[in-house]
Amino acid sequence: MKLLIVSNLVSLIATTAALLLAHHRIYQPTYENRHRKTQACCACSPSLWRPKASDDLTWQWQLQGTIDTTLNVDMYDIDLFDTPIGTIQQLKDQGKKVVCYFSAGSYEGWRSDWPQFFDFVSGDEYTGSEPPFAGRMSGWDERWLDIRYVDLLRPIMKKRIELAISKGCDAIEPDNMDAYTNGAETNIPLTYSHQLVYNKMLADVAHELGISIGLKNDVDQLNDLVDHFDWALNEQCFQYDECDSYKVFVDKDKAVFGVEYQGFPSNFCPKAKALGLSWLMKKLDLQVWRQGCEAF
Repeated sequence: MKLLIVSNLVSLIATTAALLLAHHRIYQPTYENRHRKTQACCACSPSLWRPKASDDLTWQWQLQGTIDTTLNVDMYDIDLFDTPIGTIQQLKDQGKKVVCYFSAGSYEGWRSDWPQFFDFVSGDEYTGSEPPFAGRMSGWDERWLDIRYVDLLRPIMKKRIELAISKGCDAIEPDNMDAYTNGAETNIPLTYSHQLVYNKMLADVAHELGISIGLKNDVDQLNDLVDHFDWALNEQCFQYDECDSYKVFVDKDKAVFGVEYQGFPSNFCPKAKALGLSWLMKKLDLQVWRQGCEAF
């Protein structure tokens, strides 16, 4: 009898330990199974904005300063938090599509929503090591997020997407979607698979809530993510000789927007047009100034 009791006790302890380990694991490989019905769902809602590559759309990307609403372009990409609802409505009244930007892969301490989801965060700069916070981003006043903690990050990202919908945005542009390629800065062992799971989660949530979502950069995963995102946005693919990779989006008639910060529009704009890309020349501060390839 004593042996039976001890055996049962050992079994119970082992089972409990396994459950606790499963509850606290950082990488959630079961996420895709739990949400499989919403994956590759870009065609599920006919009301989503799905810009076509064949439409050769013009656009403006302004994340700093007072938004100049007078430009003759089809789409504006602006900051989700800093842009007033009135400005968004003004653009929509003019028939413009509005994309709202936020960072989904980094911690910006000045964003006021962090303490609402992480009670150990206070003030405008968290320097501790609690998950899901990772290493500092070189050249920016930001920290990478540990995207392995999908279930910790999903609520705050969902709330941001809901904010975009409430402000009237037609689409969202989540930034810093390629943390796994920045291991020297994140200081954590992120993998290709971790990034896929996280990016698909963002696309799933956006489509569940009924809003269009673009894939920002993350060039090496375009083939795996094209069916999950409605369009794409790239920085400097001509500078880094990566633009041909976007053929996978263009072949599905999904718009690809992009910018160069260096070079001459007279050189890259004809190439962009030939590839079916909607391109701009911008300054790094992303204020009003632009030179669009529609002029070439």
